[in-house]
Amino acid sequence: MKKMIHSRRASLVTLVAALALAACGQEQTEAPQQGAEQESPPHQVAVTEMARQDIPLDKSYPSLLRSDDEVTLVARVNGFLEERHFEPGQLVEEGDSLYTIEPDLYQATVNQREADLQSARAELSRAQRDAQRFEQLLSQNSVSRQQYDQALADQRVAQASVAQAEAALTSANLDLGYSQVTAPVSGMIGLSQINVGNLVTSGTELATITPLDPLEVRFQLPQRDAFELRRQLSDGGEASDIRARLSIPGVSGGSDSELEGRLDFLGSSVDQGTSTVQASATFENPEASVLPGQFVRVRIEGLKRFDVIAVPEIAVTQGLMGPQVYVLDDEDKAREQTVSLGEVAGPWQLIREGLEPGDRVVVGDPAGLEPGMAIDPQSFDGNAEYIVEDVEQEEEQEQAEAAQAMEAGAADGQPAEGEEGAQ
Repeated sequence: MKKMIHSRRASLVTLVAALALAACGQEQTEAPQQGAEQESPPHQVAVTEMARQDIPLDKSYPSLLRSDDEVTLVARVNGFLEERHFEPGQLVEEGDSLYTIEPDLYQATVNQREADLQSARAELSRAQRDAQRFEQLLSQNSVSRQQYDQALADQRVAQASVAQAEAALTSANLDLGYSQVTAPVSGMIGLSQINVGNLVTSGTELATITPLDPLEVRFQLPQRDAFELRRQLSDGGEASDIRARLSIPGVSGGSDSELEGRLDFLGSSVDQGTSTVQASATFENPEASVLPGQFVRVRIEGLKRFDVIAVPEIAVTQGLMGPQVYVLDDEDKAREQTVSLGEVAGPWQLIREGLEPGDRVVVGDPAGLEPGMAIDPQSFDGNAEYIVEDVEQEEEQEQAEAAQAMEAGAADGQPAEGEEGAQ
């Protein structure tokens, strides 16, 4: 933006100068010698004294939306698919019935297992009575010890048969429950992979349910950003206290939209291949405005650079030796200072080298400044965005004035051309 503003301003100055020359017929007038000798008044521009500060970052990271709780429905019993209770693309709730797989067959198996259990329990009751009777007869020496031991063994076998029958009934009830396929999660269900009437077996995939609210976003943080974020959390904060915003590209030329969420996870190791740290955030998506698989950008709120030197981005210009800013000497005169640039944080430009705390730096619009020019320093309230907006407003005003001057020049030039043609 800075370079664009400077280039536009230079073009406007050139255009106004050309129009002035055309209006005057390229006639030059000599200014009085006394006026040339007069010194121009000091240039008024915002100046601030450098000090280290914490600068909030405005950075976003590319990521891919995903639904962490996506479920693929799989048949767990064999049988013919009798019914489908949904339409593809429908939003289903947890517990909704989705498929019916030959439940009568498994109900019959349950009935049989219940009968087996009743029979086993009856046999156990008989064995218990026999054991009690043989115990009384043994005390009267009416039966042998071996006969009593056999009665106890029969009782234990009957108890095991009851336990076996109960397990078989439990398994049959499970299969009966599996014959009714229900939604394990809430979400949007996709196309059915099996048509009604087909034979399915255990393991056959039926459909996929994709929860849309909330959505998880996994992304990679540059290691420096991750370290700064951990520095913020080291004061006792939790990852869930860090807010995140999800920027969704507009469709068919529409404006972008945003979702608000929270940071769920910040990795504790750096990927050696990418020098990044994995993070994830969760976003509420009640209107299902976004879908898993979309590429989006995630912005972390509250991320900062601590104890840095920064100037408004508009204050940096390009000199012969590279990026530079204007600083004031003891006589309030401007001089160039070459700097090494760091990151851009919104309207701020971080400075790596070239400036020290205490330096007085021109932070206003540097257009028209030259080395050695006297400066009338104006106070700077620390609002870098206001500086940029002010320059943009001046640019718009100059564009309007240039357009008016162009129209006036064209209007003045038409009669002159007519007169020249008449001659």
